[in-house]
Amino acid sequence: MPRLTFIASQGTPRTVDARSGDSAMQTALAHGIDGITAECGGAMACATCHVYVADEWTDRVGPSGEMEADMLEFAACEVTPTSRLSCQIKMTEALDGLVLYLPEAQV
Repeated sequence: MPRLTFIASQGTPRTVDARSGDSAMQTALAHGIDGITAECGGAMACATCHVYVADEWTDRVGPSGEMEADMLEFAACEVTPTSRLSCQIKMTEALDGLVLYLPEAQV
């Protein structure tokens, strides 16, 4: 079972277990992570699950696709090269230890 660490905008980390095949967004919701709103429930129709992938994980997570990049334009906080929608990050054993930073706001 991969482990995933969410770091709040204030710097507080919280590490949780993720089920392989679930998205990082589903994992956040299942564990009550504050800072992931996920208004569309993972349909990639909002940008309320915006996260910043830790630099050391960007290659393994990969870049956003064209549709995801378009949706990120609606994010409430600054979009950076490490920005991703957590609904599009599928958890696998290869992502065990993944670190995601939460923005200050989602809406």
